[in-house]
Amino acid sequence: MKGVLLNNLGSPDTTNVNDVKTYLDEFLMDERVIDIPYWKRYVLIKGIILNTRPKKSAAAYKKIWWDEGSPLVVISERFTEKLKKKVDIPVELAMRYGSMTMEQGIKNLVDKGVTEIFLAPLYPHYAMSSYETVVVKAEEILAEHYPHVKLDTLPPFYNEPDYIKAMSNNIANHLEGFDYDHILFSYHGIPERHIKKSDPTNSHCKIDGSCCERNSVAHHTCYRHQCFETTKAIAKELNLEEGTWSNSFQSRLLKDPWLKPYTDFELEKFPELGKKKLAVITPAFVSDCLETLEEIAMEGEEDFFKAGGTNYKHIPCMNDNDDWVDVMKNWIYDWKISS
Repeated sequence: MKGVLLNNLGSPDTTNVNDVKTYLDEFLMDERVIDIPYWKRYVLIKGIILNTRPKKSAAAYKKIWWDEGSPLVVISERFTEKLKKKVDIPVELAMRYGSMTMEQGIKNLVDKGVTEIFLAPLYPHYAMSSYETVVVKAEEILAEHYPHVKLDTLPPFYNEPDYIKAMSNNIANHLEGFDYDHILFSYHGIPERHIKKSDPTNSHCKIDGSCCERNSVAHHTCYRHQCFETTKAIAKELNLEEGTWSNSFQSRLLKDPWLKPYTDFELEKFPELGKKKLAVITPAFVSDCLETLEEIAMEGEEDFFKAGGTNYKHIPCMNDNDDWVDVMKNWIYDWKISS
């Protein structure tokens, strides 16, 4: 019997500081998120970050929290319920971090008689701190508890035509009637070293502005390349004029070099360049969350206006958009008939 496990990032159970601390502990202690030796990670996370960051993060979560709970979780649940009505096999939702565990999601499928799981990480792009850690975790759970269960995984879908079409339609609908002179594609940032660690050739990636344009097997696991390809595909689909859009990367952590340019720096400089009417898109996320609703829709708008901007619009993620549900339904159907 076949079944589907949808997987998103996760969220604290509440905006209580202790709940946020518990969530951040699990998230930041993941060796694929903070990829430094265990003892250094332990000292950094347990000894420093968890003594200061939970209070600040809890305040941020309170700004975007819904009556039903965490926006990311609520949206993911809505998407899952819509999808269940369109497919004829079991579908479960799990989170990589938090109380909606992957262990429970897989158990729910197995308890229903599922012996073949289609794992769908809800990340369009490959990164060791998102897509990879989900796949590795699923493989570990199955190897330890359900070795008889077969696992197939949805590849990164950053350039899948149906996804690009649905995403472009969502953007176009939200841009209707909005007067803008520039569109910023803001992707979640990752450390530059993650890009090089994910390069299977150990030689292609230079992060030099040109390596993403040269053909290479490394592109299959290169987050930076895949982000740029998503932008180019959407710009082509929407017939955006050259010079009216650009890329940036948000949510950097610590002092290591992260992918550039940084979103907050771009927001501050656009008005000086005459770009005072801005639309911001966050294509690394399929569901609105803290990074989109607070960092971009709230803080981003405030920073842009302080710098002299006049018009600002955050374009919502795909969320439980019916077109997006249909895209996932079709991917599941294709997997069913091919596996």
